[in-house]
Parts: sequence; structure tokens; C-alpha cells
Amino acid sequence: MSNLVEVTRQGFGSRSKNSLGGALFGFLLVAISAVVLFWNEGRSVKRYKDLNEGAAKVVSVASDQVNPANEGQLVHLTGEAITSKPLSDAQFGVSVTAIKLIRSAEMYQWVENVKTEDREKVGGSVETTRTYRYAKEWSGSLIDSSQFKDSNAHRNPASMKYKSSTLVAGDVTVGAFQLPQFLVGKISGSEPLPASSLDGASGEIKAAGKLHEGGVYFGADPLSPVVGDIRVNFSFVPTGTISLVAQQAENSFVSYVAKTGGKLDILDRGALSAEEMFVAAHQANKVLTWGIRVAGFFLMMAGFSMILKPLAVFASILPFLGRIVETGTSIIAFLLAGILWTGVVAFAWIFYRPILGITLLVITAGCIVLIVRRLRMKSGSASATPGVPPPLDTPPPLN
Repeated sequence: MSNLVEVTRQGFGSRSKNSLGGALFGFLLVAISAVVLFWNEGRSVKRYKDLNEGAAKVVSVASDQVNPANEGQLVHLTGEAITSKPLSDAQFGVSVTAIKLIRSAEMYQWVENVKTEDREKVGGSVETTRTYRYAKEWSGSLIDSSQFKDSNAHRNPASMKYKSSTLVAGDVTVGAFQLPQFLVGKISGSEPLPASSLDGASGEIKAAGKLHEGGVYFGADPLSPVVGDIRVNFSFVPTGTISLVAQQAENSFVSYVAKTGGKLDILDRGALSAEEMFVAAHQANKVLTWGIRVAGFFLMMAGFSMILKPLAVFASILPFLGRIVETGTSIIAFLLAGILWTGVVAFAWIFYRPILGITLLVITAGCIVLIVRRLRMKSGSASATPGVPPPLDTPPPLN
């Protein structure tokens, strides 16, 4: 590993100009995140409806025969996905009877990592220290070293001789049914395929490659790799039991088109009932929905941070004041993102599911009112002086 340290300085005027430009981009980020969040809620509701429609209409059928009565119906079946023709990687002479044959190629390359530290100075300028760290790692994609800060001392090859690839069987059957390619592509679950010989490989690979730990290594010494060395490993997706839900089309399948216009086709490994498959599909929809929601929130918060950044820059004429303002703007950005995020999601629910959305909005508003009233009651009781009776409208009689 090697390091390169670079120190630069940026004046107050340049920082102010850049922060204003960043604020404009921040507005764009906020708008994009709002659109994505709104779209996500619609996508989630649509998928939810499609799955419910499918669960109500699906018919479980046997895989050993094609029943013409089920033509055009949404069907569920379980069976053995098999193929008769082996898949072969001609370059390496690797062959296996499987659903997929996967070649994974990696090259030993330089990787650049940058750590940035800013120190604000009196007057609003900032001193930036960038530490460039270079390390050698295995990577499945080509890393362009010409973009490195120190590209002369850390140079990667311009090309990768052997690349990753995936071969997919074209004649996969499940009982009496032919599995279409879009469903074959959904079959997962790979297993390692050790390379035991290079006898079937091309002459070039025989001359340059050597077997190492179940793969093929291109380089002088697998135990001491140098930049440019390549290692290739193989894996395969075996034949086996699958379960699927799709629309029957003669002896094959197509995607079922729901009333919303959405397409419905599901494939999983193992013997699963239709109910289990739809439950898993609903869960996957929830995970995706929340994943996009969380990503949208952080994108929105980043946008608001950029919008408020000029305030911290202007205050940084005094560094301690700039740090205080930056902390405050970060909190404000978090709160603004939370408010807008909640508003967009709530509005999307009202738009796509008005009854449920309005109900939730009313319940939320009711909870807020109850909390406010409760706080007022506590505030009123706390303001009363303990041990002193309340004043009387008329004075007590004198004895």
C-alpha cells in the first residue's frame, strides 16, 4: 500500500459560489427524491393488487401433463427443471449439464481510495487535505487507472484478456412443459465447479494458464500475484426442483397480465405451494418498498443539506460559528426531510389508496391533538403552586 497527500486551499468567495451552485443542485435532489418516493408508493400498491389478484385466481396443476383446459389461466406447478444438452465454455474446455454455466474472471489491480479532511480558517477559507491510498486488490471489472491522482506509479492494464460470462441453457423443461428463457433466467442457486484439467482448453490457455485452487491462474506465481495477473473460476446452477406461477400458453408459459396492467410471474427454488410463493412475493415487495423509502429519505436529506450549505459557508468567516451553523443546518435538513418525506408518502397513499390514506391521516391528526391536549393538561397542573389552596370567590366567615 502507498499513500499520496495533497493539500489545497479554497477562498471564501470560491466556496460561497460553489455552495450556491450546490444549493441549486440540492433543489433538484429534493425534487427527484419526492418523485421517486411518490412513484414507489404507486408501484408498491400496484404490485400488492397484482399479487392479491394472482393469489385469488391461481390454479395448481400437475407438471407431468399439459391440460388444454388451463390455457390462458394463471397456474402454479412444482417439478424438476432439467436440460439434456450440456453447456460448454469452449475457451477453457469446461462442460457441465446444468441450467447455467458461470465464468468469473478477476484481475489483480491497483485501487485508489481517497480520504478528505477540511479545516476552516478565519476569514472563510478552507484547507483541504486529501490522502490518496493505493492498494492492490482482485476485481471482476477493469479499473481505469488513468483517472488516479498518481497514475504514473499505479498503472493498471488497459484491457482484461479474460472476462466473466454466463451461459444459459436453451432447452429447460419441467415435466411436460417447456420453460421460456425469461423464467430460466430466474433460476438461481449456483455451486462451485472446480476445473480439474486444461486438456480441453485452447492452446493459448494451456500455454499461459495453470490450475490453482479449483480455478485457472494466469501469472507467474499464484501465491505472489502482481498487477495484471488473472484468475478464473467456474460455477454452475444445477438442475433441480422449482416452483413457478405464470400464465399457461400451450406447453409453455408467459407473464400473466393483471387488471392494473402489471405483469406477474414468479419462480423459486424448491417445492413451494402457491400460498407460500405469494407470501414470499408480498414480503419481497415490502422489502423493496422500504428500501426505496429509506434511500429516498437520505437523498432528500442530502438535498436539503446542500440547500442550507451556504448559511454554514457564510458563517464560517469565524470557524467556530461556521461549525455551529453547520450542525444546526444538519438538524434542520433532517427535520425538513422527515416532514417532506412523510408528506409525500401520505399524499401518495391518499392518491393511490384514498380510503386507507385518509383514515390514517385522520388517526394521525387525532393522535397529535390528544398529545397536545395532554401536554397542556400537564403544563397547567405543573404551574399550580403546590400546598396553596386555590383562591375562593368569597372570603370565609370570621369567627
